[in-house]
Formats: sequence, structure tokens, C-alpha cells
Amino acid sequence: MLRQELSKRGVLVGGAAALASLVVPTVSQAAPKSMIAVLESEVVILDPHATTAAITRTFAYHVFDTLFSMDMAGTIHPQMVDTFETAPDGLSWRFKLRDGLSWHDGAPVKASDCVASLKRWARGDALGKMLMAAVTGIEAVDERSFRIVLREAFPLMLDVLGKPNAPVPAMMPERILPPGDERIKEIIGSGPFKFKASAWRPGDRAVLERFEQYKPRAEKPDFLAGAKVVKVDEVVLRVMPDDATATTALIAGEIDYMQYLPFDWLDKLEKAPNVNIMALTGLDMFQGNFRLNHATGPFADRAVREVLWKLVDQGEVLQAIGIPDRYLVKNCPSFFMCDAPLSSTEGAATARLAIEEARAALKKTAYKGEPVVFLSVAGSISQTAGTVLADNMRKAGFTVDEQVMDWGTVLARRAKKEGWGIFPVYANGIDMMSPLTHFYIGNNCANYAGWSCDAVISEKLAAYARAPDPAMRKRIAAEIQVEAYKDTPSVMWGQFSRPAGYRSRVKSIVQSSFPMFWQLTLDA
Repeated sequence: MLRQELSKRGVLVGGAAALASLVVPTVSQAAPKSMIAVLESEVVILDPHATTAAITRTFAYHVFDTLFSMDMAGTIHPQMVDTFETAPDGLSWRFKLRDGLSWHDGAPVKASDCVASLKRWARGDALGKMLMAAVTGIEAVDERSFRIVLREAFPLMLDVLGKPNAPVPAMMPERILPPGDERIKEIIGSGPFKFKASAWRPGDRAVLERFEQYKPRAEKPDFLAGAKVVKVDEVVLRVMPDDATATTALIAGEIDYMQYLPFDWLDKLEKAPNVNIMALTGLDMFQGNFRLNHATGPFADRAVREVLWKLVDQGEVLQAIGIPDRYLVKNCPSFFMCDAPLSSTEGAATARLAIEEARAALKKTAYKGEPVVFLSVAGSISQTAGTVLADNMRKAGFTVDEQVMDWGTVLARRAKKEGWGIFPVYANGIDMMSPLTHFYIGNNCANYAGWSCDAVISEKLAAYARAPDPAMRKRIAAEIQVEAYKDTPSVMWGQFSRPAGYRSRVKSIVQSSFPMFWQLTLDA
């Protein structure tokens, strides 16, 4: 299962006492002031079921809660759920919610809310769809219990309900769920923070205030699992699109936390007083990808897509971005991350920079010089990665139309099957470490931007989900990778760390690429 594939990560809850504690303290009634944070981007989409964007996932884990959650070793634990039981044949699961759970508007959390949330979430999530394909019914048994009945055993039940990958299976009141694919209009969850709608200033800030009625679990905190005890009054999410402005504010003490530090400021930041840097490795690193549009345009042709493997040198891309060696893997050929359980080099022999070979290969395809629309996010490291590839593509004979815009516009453009050919992006290692969660493999033959669909990958994904042990899953993952190198759903441009920075007055912050603002405290 997924939890068996996740290697032990370098995630530490600050302070040995926090890890060793057997009794979780109650929420402090004298919590100090505000924490001011600058995240990777503005939170534009507040509906956690509506997008795979990581920034929305960060928002979701603070405002909403989940039935199950993952710890730092990859084990799934109950979160909103108190107890659960499974029928001997594995075809019926019954879940009982913890007592005393309430929504931010004061209403009690009911099993019917969770049933409605699960059904809504599953419509847009690859693993959710896989679960629903095995389901014959989901129904509330009483106000605190619900049942999932299966037509066939589904060994990944807990892994799916507790997955940390976006879209997160967040729970919300049934009454706020709109029809169809509309986004929710009210932001009401049951998480440790409340979204303060009256303080929301798009383009400037969003405010998360402590939910006084939140009932933490009794277990010690461990990554996304266990107690989420909020010890600050509020977290202010400031919008600062300019890295230099945000970094200067961090050094000056005007903000407390910055999720992504600019690489060209790291030397200065490492010497700055009262600034700490998170240097993360393994699955807390990121994987950069060029996502291709298989539906329309030049990359609808598999032979044209394959040419790109000869036009990317990961070292060249990461050097152009300016990532220091201590924050990168020089060349990672694995779709499922390096320094990870499913790392593999299978199928990767074709992935080497060879522009003249690419030019010759492109001439043998049906490509006739049609423009490749290349979407990039202005000022981002992805834009730099895209510029490097675009230059190599032109050398190989492609006509490239680079279009630079903000991330929100890219999200809107990529949702349409026409009008784009490729865009660069990067994702957290936890999202890319398994065939079932990898954005561009797990969403094979799904209604997901890029629309890659390979029958061999579909067959092997099903076999992977049924595999009885880690050894077989590793073997099948390698086979999936071989096919992915042929079908080219995406092309990796590197594995690297995006170090975060925080002021020394911030104590007990979780050392993770997932921003988590429960547990931490602030000195005066």
C-alpha cells in the first residue's frame, strides 16, 4: 500500500519534548498574537475538491479536516474517524466519527456530511474514482456512523481516504455543497483554523483564525496525523508576488515565514540574524516536469513527444535556475523520485541531451512546423526551466510560441484542450512518489489537463493497485515507467529542494515542505 512505500522522511516536530510527549496539551487560552506568512502564491481557489494546486491543499489542511491522515513514516491514522471495522470478506467498512466534532458555524459534524463530501471529492480525483469503481453504496447509518459497501475488496481503502495528495478528501457540510462541478460559495470546514471571510483582501491577504471549538486528537502530533493544537490567535497569509520584497521583509522581521526562498538570496539569508532555513531532502524535495498536451496540437503525436527526451538536460536546467548543488539531485531519471522507495532507471536510456539526434528524429515525424504554445508563469523558476527547453526545441527545429502569464491564468488555460502545447511546473515529492498519485501517470485516461491516455499504463495501474506486496509493486512501477518513457505524459526537468525560511521567534514549526501552522509558538 502507499503507506508502505513512503520512506521515513526528515520531518521533525520542533523540540524533542513535542515528539516525546505522551499527553497532548490543550489549546492555550493565552495564545500570542499573529503569525504572518508568505506562501508559494496567493490562495485563489478555496474549494479543496476543485483543483490539484498545492496552495489550495495547504489552505485545506488548515481550514478543513479529513477522515484519516498520514504520519511522517507514511502510516495512515484516523483523524475525524474514531473507530472503524471491516467485514471478514472485506466488502463492508463501517466508520464512526469522533464525538464532539463541529463545523465552523457551530453545527455538529454528521455522517451524512461525510458521505456527501466523499461522493463529491471522488468525482474529480483519480484515486477517488478508483475507489468508487469498487463501491456499490455509501450511506449514513446514524448521525455519527457511515458505511461503505464494495462489490470487490479494495485493499487501498485507508490509503485513499487518508492520502495527502491534492485534491485532498476534505470534509465539509452537506448544505454548502453546490450542484454539479460548481465551487463552494461558503468556506466552512471543521479544521483547526477558520477562514475569516470578512478579512479577505484578494491580492493582499487572507486570514486564518484559531477555531476555539476544534477538538484535537489525543495522540501526539506527527506530520498530518495526531493532535493539531493551535497556539496562535491567527495566521495572516500575505500576498507578496515579488521574491525580493518578501525576502527583505523576512530579514527585517516584517513577516515570520516564507515558504519558498529565492535561490539567489540563500547566501545572504544563511548569514542573516534571526532567520532559520529548512533544508529538506528526499520526498520533501520537488520534481519539475514539462506537462504535454496529448489532446491537440503537435504533441498529440507520440513520435513528436518522444523527441523531447533528447532536449532536456536536468543539470543544465537546474544550473540556469541557480539552484545550489546542496539543494538538488544532479540527474534523476526516475518518474517516482530519487532517494525514494520506487526509484528506478528503467526505460531512461533515451533521456539524454542530444540536439542533433533530436533534429533528425523530428524530421522523421509528421511535424510540419506548427507552433508549440509554451505557457510559463512570469518570474518563476518554472519560467526559467521553460526558457531552457524552448531554446533547445528551436535548435531542433520546433516553432515555439512562449507565452508568459500568472499561475492563475495558466490554470485556466490548461483546463482547455486547445490553445496550448506544454507548460513547466513542479510538484512535491509526496505527490510524485507512486504511480497512483503521480499527477501525470495516476491521472492516465482521466479528465485531467494534458489528457494523456495509454492503455498499457491503465492496465498496469490496475495491477499495481491489486499487488499484494511492496516487491511486486516496485516491479510494476518500473514497468509503468518504461511505458511512460514511450508515451511521454511529461518530461522531468529536475529534482530539487525549495527551502523555506522563518524567523527565530517561530518555535516548534514542523520541518516539512508542507506548511503547517498548528503546534508552533511565537516568542514576543
